[in-house]
Amino acid sequence: MHGGAVTLANHFLQSDSKPDLILATDMLDFSTFLSLTRQKTAHIPTALYFHENQLSYPWSPTDRDVKENRNKHYGFINFTSALSSDNVLFNSHYQLESFLKESTLLLKHFPDYNELDSIRKIQDKSQTLHIGMDLKQFDSYQTVNNGPPLILWNHRWEYDKNPELFFKTLFQLKKDGFDFNLAVLGENFKATPSIFDEAQKRLNENIVHFGYCESFSEYAEWVWKADILPVTNIQDFFGISIMEAMYCNVYPLLPHRLTYPELLPKSFHKNHIYKDNLDLLEKLKEYISNINENRGMEFRRIAQPFDWDTMAPAYDNLFNKLTSNP
Repeated sequence: MHGGAVTLANHFLQSDSKPDLILATDMLDFSTFLSLTRQKTAHIPTALYFHENQLSYPWSPTDRDVKENRNKHYGFINFTSALSSDNVLFNSHYQLESFLKESTLLLKHFPDYNELDSIRKIQDKSQTLHIGMDLKQFDSYQTVNNGPPLILWNHRWEYDKNPELFFKTLFQLKKDGFDFNLAVLGENFKATPSIFDEAQKRLNENIVHFGYCESFSEYAEWVWKADILPVTNIQDFFGISIMEAMYCNVYPLLPHRLTYPELLPKSFHKNHIYKDNLDLLEKLKEYISNINENRGMEFRRIAQPFDWDTMAPAYDNLFNKLTSNP
């Protein structure tokens, strides 16, 4: 986020590219990029897409940037990037509202010239553009699970996905005598939370897969086999892995926070959104107790609107609009 804008600006200036629209990611210091390339970009429409943002992201207390009090600067880069762009796009309404709120709080930290009016400027040029996904690629890997209820984890193995609550809930589920299998998928890194090691030992008899899937086919087959997806995340601006699971008819259990109430139809809230940790455990037990009935439920239609068949025309229409109204 610090140096990328300089490198990309140099590449752009050396190229013959004459784009109709410049679409940037939130991980780019867009204001720096535009200032360094102004001789070529001054009259080109711009849009900034927020897949996530550094103002609303829950930093781990052990992160080096938090310890050295540098974490707020990344959020300021996001703020000035949004201010610099002609259009600002967010992958969920939740993230849009969260970003505006946290940007206001950031500016209030400054002793004078808070420039709070700039938040309104960003809001006026902002809109939601949900993520497009290649969900149909899962269709070729459908399979059936006739064994014990299979609980799925298909997220990154990191702090913001709250693995502590996920696994401690399963520890209690096992202690209470419930039979289940567990597939732990997702990418793991060097600094994986220690709870994964503890879970591998304590849930050894339940685990049928534990680790990153090296191929998409392997991943897709496990998602299709899964029965239920208990989500404990403390950060999610959209929920790609959750939509993938629902497309494969995995039963979702989602917390009443973040973007989930927005993406899940209200008619599903009662049974699929839990209000606290105890409610999560009770809903898991209820699901397992009625596994035969619950296995026949369909969730695919919730995810289908995010497939590229639907989202690609939405993107095309918006980008055409942005280029015709610079």
